[in-house]
Amino acid sequence: MELIFIIKAAIIGVVEGITEFLPISSTGHMIMVGDLINFKAPTYDKAYINMFEIVIQLGAILAIVVLYWDKIFNSLKNIKPGKWGFKLWVIILIAFLPSAVLGVIFNNLIQEKLFNSITVASALIVGGVLMIYMENKYRRGNSTKNIEDVNIFQAFKIGCFQCLALWPGMSRSASTIMGGWISGLTNVAAAEFSFFLAIPTMIAASGWSLIKVKIDMSIMQVIALSVGFIVSFLVALVVVEKFMNFLKRKPMRVFAIYRIFIGIIVLILTVTKVISV
Repeated sequence: MELIFIIKAAIIGVVEGITEFLPISSTGHMIMVGDLINFKAPTYDKAYINMFEIVIQLGAILAIVVLYWDKIFNSLKNIKPGKWGFKLWVIILIAFLPSAVLGVIFNNLIQEKLFNSITVASALIVGGVLMIYMENKYRRGNSTKNIEDVNIFQAFKIGCFQCLALWPGMSRSASTIMGGWISGLTNVAAAEFSFFLAIPTMIAASGWSLIKVKIDMSIMQVIALSVGFIVSFLVALVVVEKFMNFLKRKPMRVFAIYRIFIGIIVLILTVTKVISV
């Protein structure tokens, strides 16, 4: 029983590592896969499951820090006013603020009303349709190729789009990339800005959630948590590099089509009670 739970923790870690930075919604996939494999702690400790999902997201964020360490380190060395590092983190902060404010205000309502298969499936479909429309309308001819060139107005627009990700299943990555398109960023620049924006966004979201969680863990739960974190980190390392190489050659329509397909499947599975609402 304990071994099976640890294996399930590893599966959720794989799901998080694959989906966190792709525009397909990590939260939505963790909810769906968690339902399908019945990922529940012994005696169904909901507080532990919630904490588990938060902590393994930090594993994925660590992958971004490792992959972009040179740029992050150099930006921090040049963080004095007037230097490029200062400008970079100012625009990241500006993009971070809209969703941070709304997230604090509406967090409890979102947790209570929107974390279910129906709303996730709906968000997947709506997000997929939006991606197809936005990519066709705004992506071509975009001229901002480097995140260092993003200005304050572009950053604020991207931050406003990130608010869409408060709807579970919409995807933080998809929302910020669409915000990048409408702000004039290329695919690669939009994705890279999304990665950097994920660092404060997810650390803040995870920290806020962890502060509210008080739980005593068994040895088995600690092991499962560690396995999920490590697996998420390792898988994200591979996926982010592959994703960036993909964006240099192809459009993102394939992810939009996948979202719509999965959303329809989840709606069918929910209506037929294969997975719970």
